Amino acid sequence: MSRTRYPGVYKNKSNGRFFYNIELGVDKITGKRIQKKGSRTNNGEPFLTARAAHKEATRIRGEYHDVHQYKNYNMTYGQFMKDIYLPIYKGNVEESTWQSRKSVFKIITNRFSDKKLREITVEDCELFRVFLLNESGYSKSFSSMVYSTFRRSLEKGVNLQYIDANPSMRTKAIPKGKAVVPYWTKEEFEKVISAMCIENFHEHMSFVMLWLYYTTGMRVSEGLALTWSDVDLGKKSLRIHGTLEWVSGEYRVKPYTKTKSSQRIISLDNDTIYILTKWKERQLKHGVTQFIMSCSEKPLVRSTVNGLVNRYSKLAKVKRIQAKGLRHSHASYLINQHNIDVLVISRRLGHSSPEITLKHYAHLWSRNDEVVADAITGDIEINPANKSLIEFYGNQHVEK
Repeated sequence: MSRTRYPGVYKNKSNGRFFYNIELGVDKITGKRIQKKGSRTNNGEPFLTARAAHKEATRIRGEYHDVHQYKNYNMTYGQFMKDIYLPIYKGNVEESTWQSRKSVFKIITNRFSDKKLREITVEDCELFRVFLLNESGYSKSFSSMVYSTFRRSLEKGVNLQYIDANPSMRTKAIPKGKAVVPYWTKEEFEKVISAMCIENFHEHMSFVMLWLYYTTGMRVSEGLALTWSDVDLGKKSLRIHGTLEWVSGEYRVKPYTKTKSSQRIISLDNDTIYILTKWKERQLKHGVTQFIMSCSEKPLVRSTVNGLVNRYSKLAKVKRIQAKGLRHSHASYLINQHNIDVLVISRRLGHSSPEITLKHYAHLWSRNDEVVADAITGDIEINPANKSLIEFYGNQHVEK
C-alpha cells in the first residue's frame, strides 16, 4: 500500500483502490486500541478517490466519538496522556522502551497536566522548548527527545480528532546535536587488560567480556545474551541473534535483535578462540554452562558492564568511557589500525547499510587520504612561461 495526502487514507498498489485505516482511541475497559478499516462508502460503493475515502473516514470518526462521548472539549492534556496516548504507545513498543521513556512522559505531563488539550497554544509550546534548552539542565540530546515526544503526542491528538491542529509544529524542533562517544585506542585497551588478574575467576570473566566487546563490536545487550551455543570454536565464528532485556528485576533473552541487519555472523580471530576455549574450560570447573559473560548460570545486568568499564578505566589510568564506547572502540581499532573497508565494518557491526556506518564513524577516516597526497607529490610537471602572454588593456595604474 502507499500513503496519500490524507492521514489514515491509503492506496492499494495491487488493485489501485483507496481505503482508510483509522484509530478511534482506546477501549476504556480492555485497554485495546480501537481501529476501523474500510474500502467502501456508506452506500457500499468503492472509493474512487482518496478524498472520498477521507470524507468517509471523517464521518466514521465523528459518529464514533459522538456515540462514545470521546469528543470531550474539556479534556486535559493529563487525561489525554493517561487514557489515550500512553496505552497506545505502550502497546506499540518493547517493554524496555516503555520503561526507558517513563521519565520523559513524566516531564511532559508535569508541565501540561492540568492544561486543556485544546487550549495548548504555540506560545505554550515555545516556552516549553525554551525551558528545555535553557533552564532544565538536561543535555541537548535528552531535551530533543523530550520535545519530540511532546510533539508526537499532540500529533496523535490531531489524528484522533481531539484537536484540529498541532501547535508545536509551528515551533522548531530541538536538534540532537553531535554526540561524541569516547572510546579506547589500542594502546589504552592494552593498558586496561594489563590491569586485570585473570588468575581471579571474576577478573578472568571481566577480561573475557571486555575482550569480546573490543574485538567484535557487539552491542552491550547482544553480548549479555550470548550463550555457548552461539559460538562455533571450530569454524571460528560468533552468531548474534538475540538481546538481553531486564524487566522488573528479571532477565529475558529476546530472540531478535535491534534490527534485522543486526542478526549476523562475526568471524573470530585465533587469539579470541584461544581466550574463549580457556574461559569455557574454567567456567565448567565452576559449574557455569550457559552464558559466556557470567560467573553463574544467570547473565550479567547492563549496569555491571558499565561498572567494570569504569573500574578498569580508573585502575589503568585511561579515560573513562561508557559501555557502548567499546563498540566505538572496535570501529576505531579496525579503521585506524587496519584500515578495514567500510562495507566490512558495516556488516560486522550489524548496520543496515554503509551509510549508517559512515554517519557514526566517518570522522575516524579523516586521515586516510595521506596516500592521495603521496601520489600527487611530484606527479604534475611545473614549467612556468618565461614572459607574460597577456596584453594589458585596462586603465588602472600599472607599475612599470
